[in-house]
Formats: sequence, C-alpha cells, structure tokens
Amino acid sequence: MKKIVFFLVVVMSVIVPASSVMAIDTVTSQNSFPDLLGDDFEGDDEWDDEYDDDFDREEIASISDPLEPLNRVFFTFNDKVYEWVLSPLTDGYIWAIPRDLRECFGNFFFNLSAPVRFLNSILQGELRQSGTVLSRFLINSTIGVYGLVDIANIEFDIKPRKADFGQTLGRWGVGDGVYICWPVVGPSSIRDSVGLVVDAYTHPIPYFHDSRVLDISYYTSNKMTTLSLNPDIYDDLKRFSLDPYIASRQAYYDYRKALIGYR
Repeated sequence: MKKIVFFLVVVMSVIVPASSVMAIDTVTSQNSFPDLLGDDFEGDDEWDDEYDDDFDREEIASISDPLEPLNRVFFTFNDKVYEWVLSPLTDGYIWAIPRDLRECFGNFFFNLSAPVRFLNSILQGELRQSGTVLSRFLINSTIGVYGLVDIANIEFDIKPRKADFGQTLGRWGVGDGVYICWPVVGPSSIRDSVGLVVDAYTHPIPYFHDSRVLDISYYTSNKMTTLSLNPDIYDDLKRFSLDPYIASRQAYYDYRKALIGYR
C-alpha cells in the first residue's frame, strides 16, 4: 500500500508541462545536448534545403499518436497549470532563493536519485557507467556535503550520467509505443510510463520514512528547483513553434532517442 501511495505522490509532484524540463534532469550544466535556441547555434543552409523536409516527414510519421485529440486536451490543461500556477510560483522561488543555492539544491536532489541511475546502468550492461555513478555518489555524499556540491565533477572531472528504466527498456529493444501526454505529468510514451513506475519503486526516499507529507515536499521541491534553473525552456518552445503541441512531442521523442542512443 505504501508503494502505491508513493507512486501517486510521484505523479502528483512531477508537475512539469509539455517538454519544459524533459531534456533536463537537475541543472542545465548537466545537459550535454546542444541549445538549439541559443544565439551561437548556427544552422547549415545547404543542410536545411536538402534535408529538413524529408527529416520532418520521416520523424513525425514515425511517432505513433492515435490519441492526439485527447493528448491535445491534456496538453492545453498542462499549459494552463503552468501559466496560472507553476510560472508564478517559480518566479517567486527565483526571487527568494539565489541561483547558487538553487543549484546546490539541484545537486542534492540529483545525488539522492543515484540508486535509480546505478541500477539502470547495471541493467543496461554499462558496468563502467555504474562505477561512475557509484563513485559520484560516494564522493558527493561525503566531500560534497551530502551532495550539495558536485565535487566529483568540479574537482575530479567525473561527469554526471543519466539512466532510467524507460531508457533501459529502449536499450533492450523495446519500442516507444503510443505517445501519451499525461495530465500534470506531461509528455511520455507507453514504454516510458512503465519506466516511470519502476523508477518510482527503486527511488530510496520512500523506504526511509512513512510520511506522505515528506514525500510530497521532497518531490515538489525537486521539480520546482529544476524548473527554476531552466525557467525559459517552455516559454521559448511556445514562442518559436507554430504548433507547441507538435514541437513538444517532437522535442520529447528526440531527447529520448538521443538518451537511449548515447553511450
């Protein structure tokens, strides 16, 4: 019963609309993918002319979205949650807490979820990566003051690695399945929804206490910190896309595809 309650807490606390933070785990510096909206990103005109049309048709056609009408309703709902609730709360959080401190909080939350990444690294057969995850956890939990400072990266150049059960299933050859835009949770797929459940069961936090209030506080603070460190991603996605729903869906699939293929 406790595990069921914990999963529900996870779903209710991951209040991240569309793809605002899907390509980010905790802090922007941990994301190794290029900033396609950045001023220093330069496209290739020849590439654009010869490739863009075929790429768009092929990639969009490969996404199974038979629930699009319903997904668009949920997408609109999530957008309003962001606009009316999350954005004002995030602005207040940014105003009240200095960025350096918020980055420390982000490091702390990322460090606590290390067992999830460690287990999935082993399941993926990435023994070297699992050693990296374990080393980072031990270093940051001790020298890094319970993970508040990413000493492993700063002093030892041990870069953070990402791993979740949805990625593990992808590495095993399991396809995405149908695209789903969950209310409150945001973009996902059948495979990654299963991954979310499994990762919720393997996270260590619920096994150390019986307080639902603490569960809610932990996960809400985690996601609020993540959003506060990347406050413009979702707004930029809406600003630069003709159809934010299509753009968020494509961004999610591109990110997951890159994560599964990354070694």
